[in-house]
Amino acid sequence: MTTQIKKNFDVFFRRKPALMLVALKGIKRARYGSILAKEVDCTYSHAVKILQTLEKLKLVEFEKKGRIKLIRLTNKGTEIANHIESIKKTVD
Repeated sequence: MTTQIKKNFDVFFRRKPALMLVALKGIKRARYGSILAKEVDCTYSHAVKILQTLEKLKLVEFEKKGRIKLIRLTNKGTEIANHIESIKKTVD
């Protein structure tokens, strides 16, 4: 496995990124980064780093509204979030 593929794979099997994708899926409107950080119990700066990685993977997109960035899932991100939820239900 190449280094980049392994790095991308690791994103999905860490708790916080998976929780972020599922949290973003749970609501149809865009979210603020600070609210998302609270929902998954991490610091804002950690959430931003995760979200930047998810953006590079084209799983989330940012929409700038004045000084605020709103976050929403892309179609690809929604698909991944659905898979994560399916895995979670299988394990529960």
